[in-house]
Amino acid sequence: MSDQTSCVMVRRDEAGQVSAAVEQISTDDLPAGDVLIRVDYSSLNYKDALACQAHPGVVRALPHVPGIDCAGSVVESSAADFAAGDEVLVTGYELGTSHWGGYCEYVRVPADWVVSMPQGMTAKQAMTLGTAGFTAAQCVSAIQHHGIAPDAGEVVLTGASGGVGTLAIAILAKLGYQVTAVTGKPEQHEMLKRLGAQQFLTREEVNDDSATPLLSSRWAAAVDTVGGRTLATLLRSMKHRGCVAACGLAGGHDLPMTVYPFILRGVTLAGIDSAKCPRASRLDIWKRLSTEWTLEGLAEITHEISLAELPATAAAMLAGKTSGRTLVNPKL
Repeated sequence: MSDQTSCVMVRRDEAGQVSAAVEQISTDDLPAGDVLIRVDYSSLNYKDALACQAHPGVVRALPHVPGIDCAGSVVESSAADFAAGDEVLVTGYELGTSHWGGYCEYVRVPADWVVSMPQGMTAKQAMTLGTAGFTAAQCVSAIQHHGIAPDAGEVVLTGASGGVGTLAIAILAKLGYQVTAVTGKPEQHEMLKRLGAQQFLTREEVNDDSATPLLSSRWAAAVDTVGGRTLATLLRSMKHRGCVAACGLAGGHDLPMTVYPFILRGVTLAGIDSAKCPRASRLDIWKRLSTEWTLEGLAEITHEISLAELPATAAAMLAGKTSGRTLVNPKL
């Protein structure tokens, strides 16, 4: 193993300007941990795009290596559960936030962050799903846990052309749910149809700015990646005992609404926290994604980039100019 490794390093100069660029560092510079992993793939998530710009809500200190997930093989391990050559993945915890992340040829992490690669899954498949797929699967699991079956009615999904959105559509459709996709990108409708979306709405159609505490009941369940007024609109539009799985805030962190949907319709707001998901649930989700929830046809929504291409792609994601899944290959 070489002592030098390539990574994307985020820095702030003396003038306060933030930059993200490929650098060579020593593996000795990597943070402490029990397991050293050679990274085959990582992926680009919205949180990563924010980290590439040193967003203070994501990055704790600079310089920093972003990347909230990765998959590859163990090089060295002081933990009994893992040995050199084991295929593994890491998503969440503090990876890519307070701990240097997956945009590097190597990562070193605590053993309790590491998940053995599910049987039959490759590193590329794992990161095609990545944190986005793991989050999407948790959203679907929350809907199921709430007792909402496919025959209960429509499931609406916001941010449909993004990573979480596309993968949630694919999982829901595989399980037989009727999915209505919300997107501001009509050019993505055909792709979303192939994934399983049956109907489409514009962003404006789920962004009610009235003070009406309850709207007409329409949805059996929802997956929301947007937050803000959109989330408030969905909650006010749920059927009795509906469930909204919320996992994002691209549209804002405020929730302008009353408690009426909760106390008059029994609506549930299920918060999805991927980073600190308990280990038992984490392992269960990955098992499902490698067995009964295995997804086909993801190649058409996935493209692969190098570390050098990452800063520009992250900026494009923040500008709303990306869709689907972006794999990061540190070997390119």
